[in-house]
Amino acid sequence: MKLSNNSLKWLMRFYPPLFFQRIWVKHISKDFKSIEVKINKSLLNKNYNGTIFGGTIFSAADPFYSIMFWQLFRHKSFKVIGWLKSAEIQYKKPGSTDLTLIFSLTEEDVREAEDALTTIGKFEKAYPVEARNKKGELCAMIYTNVWMRRIQPDEHSKAGF
Repeated sequence: MKLSNNSLKWLMRFYPPLFFQRIWVKHISKDFKSIEVKINKSLLNKNYNGTIFGGTIFSAADPFYSIMFWQLFRHKSFKVIGWLKSAEIQYKKPGSTDLTLIFSLTEEDVREAEDALTTIGKFEKAYPVEARNKKGELCAMIYTNVWMRRIQPDEHSKAGF
């Protein structure tokens, strides 16, 4: 399904795995090459040390690069299915305040993915994202490995929407 950036933003804001961990999508660019996400520190996502639970930080990084590619290619009438294949997180500093994650793709990233999908039908690459506190300090570095493949003309997307 092709969505507008605003529709996708609101859909993701109330997606239960994100909503109940206080993960809030602040902005999605019109071209789907940039997403800003905020983790609001709250009673629902604090660990026993009073900082943001590491699993919440991990969850905030999980879906967004796959979703960016999915919508970016849908708007080019190019059907793909994408997954987060793997991820690695390095905690640098406790998340004692709200955290912000900014996901971004360059035109070269898009071209590389499109070339691979066109020639071999699939694409896989790791993308980094930083979780920064209110002071701009790095609290976690996350590497998400995105896997995508083209959907064949007679095949239906397995996405829930």
